[in-house]
Amino acid sequence: MASPTSLVPLRVFAAAIALPQAVIGVWAVLSPRGWFDDFPGIGPALAAAEPPFNAHLVTDAGSGFLATGVLLLGASLVGGLAEIRVAAIGYLLFCVPHLVWHAAHPSDLLAAGNDVLNVVLIGAQAAGALLLIVLASRGGGVRAPEPTQA
Repeated sequence: MASPTSLVPLRVFAAAIALPQAVIGVWAVLSPRGWFDDFPGIGPALAAAEPPFNAHLVTDAGSGFLATGVLLLGASLVGGLAEIRVAAIGYLLFCVPHLVWHAAHPSDLLAAGNDVLNVVLIGAQAAGALLLIVLASRGGGVRAPEPTQA
């Protein structure tokens, strides 16, 4: 069993993944049109590159972002390894279809480089989720190799 102090890096990693998810989710739920027109807030408006605006769809997507963020944040604050792992699996299940969709459907309204960057960043999110699952499965960190008998 991992000690509470050995979980600190894992908790910080889970919280670092959680916070952007939660912020994106709150933004989309509270201001669907603002989120659609301006997401991610810097650079090209990624959501607006997939018109038309649909408040129901944006609110549903925002709810998914918010749910994954809250689950990861809750697990990072009060959970143990199992809770962090389950939250990370849920996040991975959010990331993979998101990644596959964007990889298969580049937007005609974005420059090719922006589409590529978007897929790379979503891929990094999926990789982060997978890494969090692996680390939580290993007890919170990378295990040292077992000493060999001579």
